[in-house]
Amino acid sequence: MVDWLHPEWANLRFISGQPPLGGIGKADIVTAPRFNVVGPTSHATYFESGRMRSWGIGLLPLGWSKFFGASAELYADRFENGETDPVFSNMAPISKTLFDGSDTPLEQEAKSISDHFINLLDTAPPDDPLIQDAHSILVDPDLATVQEMADRLAITGRTLDRLSRRVFGFPPKLLLRRQRFLRSLAENMLNPSQNWVTSLDPQYYDQSHFGRDFQSFMGMSATEYKALPHPFLNAAVHGRMAAAGAGMQVLHDPTKPD
Repeated sequence: MVDWLHPEWANLRFISGQPPLGGIGKADIVTAPRFNVVGPTSHATYFESGRMRSWGIGLLPLGWSKFFGASAELYADRFENGETDPVFSNMAPISKTLFDGSDTPLEQEAKSISDHFINLLDTAPPDDPLIQDAHSILVDPDLATVQEMADRLAITGRTLDRLSRRVFGFPPKLLLRRQRFLRSLAENMLNPSQNWVTSLDPQYYDQSHFGRDFQSFMGMSATEYKALPHPFLNAAVHGRMAAAGAGMQVLHDPTKPD
């Protein structure tokens, strides 16, 4: 199976079976680690998989800040081996509770993951309300400018830039572009009979404006992407929409429960 993951927040992936191949943006295609940590991305991730099982754990910005001490910018558009990077040592024990070769029910494996995170809360720092507020504003489809975001948070542009890089992984201007692009992409994937024009977010000036963003984020044209099969992404987008009310992780409102 081959597909291209759209830009996302950070993800932890625990893999059993044939390790997949992957690469972010223009990076080389390499074999993914068994415990694979992917930072927030602003480029498509190519992946190719054979027979495998995988548990994926998506981390919103507040989760990254709560469980890891490193700046998200240091891991942006890259993936690391979670078993060797000390930043993620608190997550490595999860792999020991998965894929034991028996007929362990999926629900039991899911519970072991959930229990591990709950136990980590005992020593995790308290939630930072500024992160939650910034994220909630970021997913507002009416947000148009970085200055508006700073004003709504009652902070300076410089403070917003520092917060954005540390917690979200990218400067705020890029994040706004990414939101606009993914709203358009999600709309088209959820309604594949639409053409790109009818799927465009209202903040796009025209189709050529969208086309430039598509090339920048996905590394190919919208037409090329549409012509390719998306066996994983089509299922994921519709599954996430049904479960969480948003077709993509980046569009999920952090103030709304799953």
